Amino acid sequence: MEVELQSPGGLQRVLRVSVPADRYDKAVDKRLRQIGTRARIPGFRPGKAPMKVIAQQYGDQARADAISELVRETWPEAVQQAEVNPAGQPSFEVDDETQGTDLVYRASFEVYPEIELKALDSLAVERPVAEVTEADIDRLVENLRQSRKSKETVARAAAEGDAVRIDFEGRIDGETFEGGSGENQEVEIGAGRFLPELENGLVGHAAGETFDVPVTFPDDYQAEDLKGKQATFSVTMKEVNEVTLPEIDAEFLEAHSVDPEAGVDGLRAKCREALEREQKKASRNQLKAAVMDRLLEAHQFDVPQAMAADEIGRLREETVARFQAAGLSDEQKKQMIPDELLQPQAQRRVSLGLLLGELIRAHSIELDQQRLDATLEELAAEYEEPEKVKQHYRSQPQMMQGLRAMVIEEQVVDHILASATVTDKSMPLEELLNQRQGG
Repeated sequence: MEVELQSPGGLQRVLRVSVPADRYDKAVDKRLRQIGTRARIPGFRPGKAPMKVIAQQYGDQARADAISELVRETWPEAVQQAEVNPAGQPSFEVDDETQGTDLVYRASFEVYPEIELKALDSLAVERPVAEVTEADIDRLVENLRQSRKSKETVARAAAEGDAVRIDFEGRIDGETFEGGSGENQEVEIGAGRFLPELENGLVGHAAGETFDVPVTFPDDYQAEDLKGKQATFSVTMKEVNEVTLPEIDAEFLEAHSVDPEAGVDGLRAKCREALEREQKKASRNQLKAAVMDRLLEAHQFDVPQAMAADEIGRLREETVARFQAAGLSDEQKKQMIPDELLQPQAQRRVSLGLLLGELIRAHSIELDQQRLDATLEELAAEYEEPEKVKQHYRSQPQMMQGLRAMVIEEQVVDHILASATVTDKSMPLEELLNQRQGG
């Protein structure tokens, strides 16, 4: 068998394969004989028709089947002979299928890029550092109280902290604008979820009143056509509710799994523990993201588009699952989430996967079984029945494979950090956690 490797450009390769005529002819004859044993041809008993008759009626089918079988058989041989490593599945095209001559086909495919790893000590990353302060604990305690707040409708004018229900319609130069109106909207005055001028303009008005509130959109407003514009909102106050926060009593403490005898101090201690866990996770995740960013910046290489296309498919399925949009056809999924939207993330994932794989090979990084066990322990500890969670993971090969991939990725990050230049960047805890949510 002869093979000829061609390089049209980039990662693209074409392998021209010539299968000897005798091997091709034998494969066709084999298929004809197989067909002949079961073919029903008028004038002949089953399996007794002459091969010449079989060839006349089933020759095209036999050649097609033989070609398919030969391509499947010879493709791995050709790859080994040409010493190439295809990235993704090839596309095949038959050049010459004439019997009595060599079977010639071409396989088009991409190869993996050659990655020249940079010295790890050339990388520089920032590690976010944040301390849990008493003010952070105060905010969390307040959030816990807010989550259990009660509301009572009152027959008085609205005040700061009240939750009101309104209809509103905004106009600019007398004209309504998109997104500027709403009905039965609940606004908690002072919460900052609406424009401050609009929230402040609700103070002092009781249910049943209709009034105007002048508002100037900030220069950094998200809607480009509204930045800096002056508007007037016509508001109808429909309901005023007084918001009451719960006392931190025994019932409140028990609801948050705190011993009532521990009191407020016990609650605050638990809040500190929770915030420290969140700080640790957020700091680690941002440090890891910074390492990945620096890796990508330091290594420029082409990505096999076949791999990117596969990754786009996986990302689309992940997105569909998150939106719980099961039942859509593949075409509907593509219309809802087009390739262009997923392309940058797919490129990044594939690039990082190739880079990390090269680092693992180059530095002989092996999975740390103790770290894997510790990670599973930590993950299971967040649930009420940790042992059942661990058993479930261990009974699911796909879940364990995902966990192994996560752990060895963490090992690669630690390996890089051991050589890279790492500088600490102090920031408030609230900023650190907000960055994590924004990312």
